[in-house]
Amino acid sequence: MNNSVMKDLSLFRRGVSVSVYEGAWVATAVSILLIFLFLFRIFKFRFFASPSPSIPDSVSLAQIQSRTRRVVSDDDLKWLIQNLEESNEVWEHVIHKTNDRVSYSAKRCKPTDGGPMKYLSVTVFEDCSAEMLKDFYMDNDFRKQWDKTVVDHHQLQVDSSTGIEIGRTLKKFPLLTSREYVLAWKLWHGNSGSFYCFTKECDHDMVPRQRKYVRVSHFRSGWRIRRVPGRNACEIKMFHQENAGLNVEMAKLAFSKGIWSYVSKMDNAFRNYVAISHTPQGSVLSALTLIAKVPSELESQTVDVTASMGGEEILTRVAKQKKLLRKPSKKLIAKGLVLVGGAAICLSRGHSALGAKVALAYLLTKLNKRATPLKQTTHNTSI
Repeated sequence: MNNSVMKDLSLFRRGVSVSVYEGAWVATAVSILLIFLFLFRIFKFRFFASPSPSIPDSVSLAQIQSRTRRVVSDDDLKWLIQNLEESNEVWEHVIHKTNDRVSYSAKRCKPTDGGPMKYLSVTVFEDCSAEMLKDFYMDNDFRKQWDKTVVDHHQLQVDSSTGIEIGRTLKKFPLLTSREYVLAWKLWHGNSGSFYCFTKECDHDMVPRQRKYVRVSHFRSGWRIRRVPGRNACEIKMFHQENAGLNVEMAKLAFSKGIWSYVSKMDNAFRNYVAISHTPQGSVLSALTLIAKVPSELESQTVDVTASMGGEEILTRVAKQKKLLRKPSKKLIAKGLVLVGGAAICLSRGHSALGAKVALAYLLTKLNKRATPLKQTTHNTSI
């Protein structure tokens, strides 16, 4: 075989080797690209897509509407009114803060039946109307703009015959699994110009339970909004009780340390809400547009005993509360140090807001692991 033939054969083999190598490289690149696209679509679907809940084929809309009518009733309003007027239980003062535009005070009570901690608070907003304050509190779309704990909220159902609305809300906590709230609520309007709202947990066929969220098993919350007699101000008095699966003592500490900052942020959002032109609430069917009248048999119970308190008595009570805050008992200090150790010093002195948040988030994570797992209570109403 001559040299020219050998040379051509060598070049041919080299070309085949290069072609095979290039083909293998291209095939590998295409495979990697396809895998990447597949994973990206999964990632996008899980983390960016938020499809609206749909009703399973096995459940009819008539069945859901029938169950909805039993979720919140006038009996719940009666229960709320009784709790707003403070029962004979032992209440512990938590906080009293005030500035030129808003004041806030809260107390808590440990139920004798072993349920979640009860909170009773009064927030007074200067220079506002009860109507505007009510609209602000019920505007869930606007809340998502200023309340950074709310990840998502959407309406599930509205019963036009009863005025009951059902919605689902996702809330985030530092370094913890997001909490899922499926709630039902209803509003009432009293003859004195006051407004009432009661909210409770429920189940709904459109929102099955998911492992990636912690469903809040117990939620009882309600408020009354009314004008403050003799002043251009309005107050919202709120009763709140929920089980979000957090350690009780740590939740108490987080509330007392962070609630005033939250109220101040809410006040700024309220002033912006009043100043800007927002979509009228009447344009969307909701519990707000279907507000009911307080039953006549309950009207006599809606008078708050604090309405008759004079200004001097109120100032005296506030002064006593401030004195208690300035001189906490040694027992209380020791209890706080035992609970959270060095982090309590970081949180109480307030030298570093970021450090306090990190320490609090870390402690919440540790204590949350020791907390009793959430169990659906017998008070839950299936929807």
